[in-house]
Amino acid sequence: MISESAPVTLARASLHCFLGKGTIFPIPNPLADVLQGQAGVFVSLKKQGQLRGCIGTFAPTQPNIGSEIIHNAISAGTADPRFPPVRLDELSTIDISVDILGTPQAVGNMDELDPQKYGVIVRRGSRSGLLLPMLEGVDTVDEQLSIAMEKAGISPEEEIQLYKFTVTRYK
Repeated sequence: MISESAPVTLARASLHCFLGKGTIFPIPNPLADVLQGQAGVFVSLKKQGQLRGCIGTFAPTQPNIGSEIIHNAISAGTADPRFPPVRLDELSTIDISVDILGTPQAVGNMDELDPQKYGVIVRRGSRSGLLLPMLEGVDTVDEQLSIAMEKAGISPEEEIQLYKFTVTRYK
């Protein structure tokens, strides 16, 4: 088995602890460098190449990245409304990736976007949608924006505020 990165190891341990004991995994001490600081984090779960859960935050909600990963891993495994909760006995068959988001930047021109390099956030009033970069089957800016707008309930005719961000993806 290929060794997992520190963010993925933490996500897996967090989900295992919650599913097995019903408790929140303690924040490691000392905290690895990559888990320090604050950032939005997405945790994605896949089983046999198919999405099994994905929950995240586009801005930090926790005191550090480690805590952000712990909470989002539990949510991805138990609270994604698209899927039934992950069972402890299937956790070993699930691939986990963790995306640590860079700071969103306003987009002034569509030429600034690239779905392989940047994720997008679309906003209209209180509605917002986010789509991560480097997603299988999302090859064009138009596809990326269309999916993000659909997630937010924004119609194609509506004006939007548009932001881009980079991610560091850990597997």
